[in-house]
Amino acid sequence: MVDAMFDTKIAVLLRDDLASWQALNVTAFLVSGLPQELRGEPYVDADDVTYLSMFRQPVVVLQGDKALLTKAHDRALTRNQPMSIFTADLFSTGNDADNRAAVRKVHTQDLDLVGIAVHGQKNAVDKILKGARMHP
Repeated sequence: MVDAMFDTKIAVLLRDDLASWQALNVTAFLVSGLPQELRGEPYVDADDVTYLSMFRQPVVVLQGDKALLTKAHDRALTRNQPMSIFTADLFSTGNDADNRAAVRKVHTQDLDLVGIAVHGQKNAVDKILKGARMHP
């Protein structure tokens, strides 16, 4: 397995009832919230064209039902694990300010989570996401 080379893990957990376009959109937004220091150096091709840097390690994309997503969120909070979140409300907003406002108005236990992303020690991330399965 590829992630055996790393002590840490980048993982995204998506709710299993999302349409394909939603799963892709949520994944992109969630990983954009991960720390800059997870990125490697920029890529350069043989013609010296420079491309943006990417994560230095693979991203595992998992899925689970709403209850599992809530449980994983609770586990991450209990362990003080930083995470990015995406709620169902964000599908109806159109910019960063409105996204943040939509999250701000909802109490933690009432967030309608459709995805979370975490980065941390492999064993800690695995415990947070216990019960999740690979996204097809």
